[in-house]
Amino acid sequence: MTASDEPIGNLVLRTLAMPADTNANGDIFGGWLLSQMDIAGGLEAKQRSKSRVATVAINAMEFHRPVSVGDVVACYTHLEREGRTSMTIRVEAWCIRQGFEGDRIKVTEGTFTFVAIDETGQPIPIERGVR
Repeated sequence: MTASDEPIGNLVLRTLAMPADTNANGDIFGGWLLSQMDIAGGLEAKQRSKSRVATVAINAMEFHRPVSVGDVVACYTHLEREGRTSMTIRVEAWCIRQGFEGDRIKVTEGTFTFVAIDETGQPIPIERGVR
């Protein structure tokens, strides 16, 4: 993973961290943030494959800073690798503190592997061509 002052990839998901998403310390629960990143990666994978997809691995995950209630969380995705049936997508989560317009802060990044699947859940080749 590389550090950067700007997000890498496409903005895929934007949401607001709410009180119901906190852990015992009052910060946003890491599992909630992970799920938002998985949703963003899945949306990117589905668009690229033109099919259903399934998350098969979280290859790496790094939490840099906590997220607080009221922060706007934005997930950016970037295709790192595309195989015959699977793809690895890097997802970065950035936030704007307390929802105010201002500097974005990278709070989390990870890589996720998705597999294109058919209606029965079996892997299928990724559709090539128009994206």
